[in-house]
Amino acid sequence: MDELGRIAMLSRILGAGSVVARAGVEVGIGDDAAVLLAKAIEGTLQLVWTIDEQVEGVHFRRDLVSWRDLGWRSFMAAASDVAAMGATPWCALAALVLPDEIDDAALADIARGQRDAAEQIEAPVVGGNLSRGPALSIATTLLGKCKRAIERSGARAGDGVWMAGRVGMAAAGMQALERKLADGPWVAAAVEAWRRPRALVAEGLRMAGVAHAAVDVSDGLARDAGHMADASGVALVLDEAVLLADEELAAAARALDESALDLALYGGEDYALVAASSSAIPGFRRIGEVRRGRGLTLRGARGDTPIEPRGFDHFAAKTAPGRSGAPRRSGSDPHQVP
Repeated sequence: MDELGRIAMLSRILGAGSVVARAGVEVGIGDDAAVLLAKAIEGTLQLVWTIDEQVEGVHFRRDLVSWRDLGWRSFMAAASDVAAMGATPWCALAALVLPDEIDDAALADIARGQRDAAEQIEAPVVGGNLSRGPALSIATTLLGKCKRAIERSGARAGDGVWMAGRVGMAAAGMQALERKLADGPWVAAAVEAWRRPRALVAEGLRMAGVAHAAVDVSDGLARDAGHMADASGVALVLDEAVLLADEELAAAARALDESALDLALYGGEDYALVAASSSAIPGFRRIGEVRRGRGLTLRGARGDTPIEPRGFDHFAAKTAPGRSGAPRRSGSDPHQVP
């Protein structure tokens, strides 16, 4: 199928359904640009824009994920950024770079995965771009709306640190796939966490107006919580007992011969939400507190110990992946793309 044929196919898959109409799309896929109609019901709305890219060999391997799952997870990664701002997802653009061996059936399945995720959060894909290239990549630009975006920089001493979602299970799922593990009640949940992450949009909306600061966990809890601490000029204290209370994560760590704490702190790609708030947030559990000072600390049975805010970094010095929490995605050193 040529480029025009592929665009027409994507328009059929992504452009149908009531979600497109509800989003206020005047012109969708097929023109030079999408045209949207914004209606602010009460006062002025802020528009939140984000872009996220999934690159083969860095974020995924073809043997670990289906085409449809790839479309889903590429979309949800961008949607999680919007959720972290306390915004309602509106619509998306997707740019795909396709190697020659990606056939029409694979492209259609990627688009179906994008559509599944878009329908889940009610934010249709309204346009984008197709290009040929040496490595498969999917860039998703997502637009959201809110009355007041939640930034990373507002945490205050005395706030609680609250989290929605789980941490560590996606990393466990990736390792289970790499090792071809099938036994154990934790495996299905962990693999689902990596292949089909869910942007916590409803939880993000619940923290709007309550949270002083927030961030989503894409590169590991320690690294992303560290971003919030640095941006706010405060110290975060995380409770080890709460982080280790996930029984499935504990079972996964035992089976993988990994540290459950390392998985929770450094695993990444969980897309949990972490917020600083002086009051409880529905759907969130308290995992720590905000103090004066700088950096991250783990509060455990043996007292407080500093946490190194490491995690996935595209441009860090190369480090062998393993139990130390070194940067890793897709089961390989992210700097050695096959």
